[in-house]
Amino acid sequence: MMSSEDEAGFTGIGVGAAYHVLKPIVEFMTFNFSMQCFAAWYASCPGLKVLAPYSSEDARGLLKAAIRDPDLVVFLENELLYEESFPVSEVLDSNFFLPIGKVKIERQGKDVTITAFSRMVGYALKAAEILEKEGISAEVINLRSIRPLDRATINASVRKTSRLVTVEDGFPQHGVGSEICTSVIEESFYYLDAPVERITGADVPVPYNEDLERKSLPQVCVNGFSLFCMMIFHLCITIINK
Repeated sequence: MMSSEDEAGFTGIGVGAAYHVLKPIVEFMTFNFSMQCFAAWYASCPGLKVLAPYSSEDARGLLKAAIRDPDLVVFLENELLYEESFPVSEVLDSNFFLPIGKVKIERQGKDVTITAFSRMVGYALKAAEILEKEGISAEVINLRSIRPLDRATINASVRKTSRLVTVEDGFPQHGVGSEICTSVIEESFYYLDAPVERITGADVPVPYNEDLERKSLPQVCVNGFSLFCMMIFHLCITIINK
């Protein structure tokens, strides 16, 4: 259904359709012209389910699950992932879907747990590759679902590795990583061998100026690796040596 180029208008039409027992899918192609992360904003709202896919598998499976779900679901896509290529499996047929509220362990490890979502999963996986060369085995968890959060699997991983680093490009205060750290401290504190650590975007409004935006969300590469990736690497080294 076409509507005016007005985000508030799309929303109104969607709400009205839902009141009439339809299942509207409202797409906001671009309602934010900088790369601000809204995951924590939406996840703080009771009653909403919040999904953040990383790969083509995530996108297909989670979107299918969101459409089938009877509740309100916010499906957050990162525009920069549109440029990425991912392997496509034969299992991604018309019936493929993923359960909401379950993480994917992208990489098994035993020394440190790294949690991430959306584009940050790629940084976490690259950091894990560098850590492996240093003899450190990192377990990388792709959250997929921000709300509900798969606390059980995250805590099980931390109880195995005894260390946690959370990664996100959102703001540091009241972020997704803060919620994960709180869950681990509440449920797995005595399994920790080092303080939990967070890596986030800068604590500033995301600038519209392209150069300033890059500085608030590090994307610059050094020797083929992004600064964000190297931040993850060095922080993991630090907590393992504590």
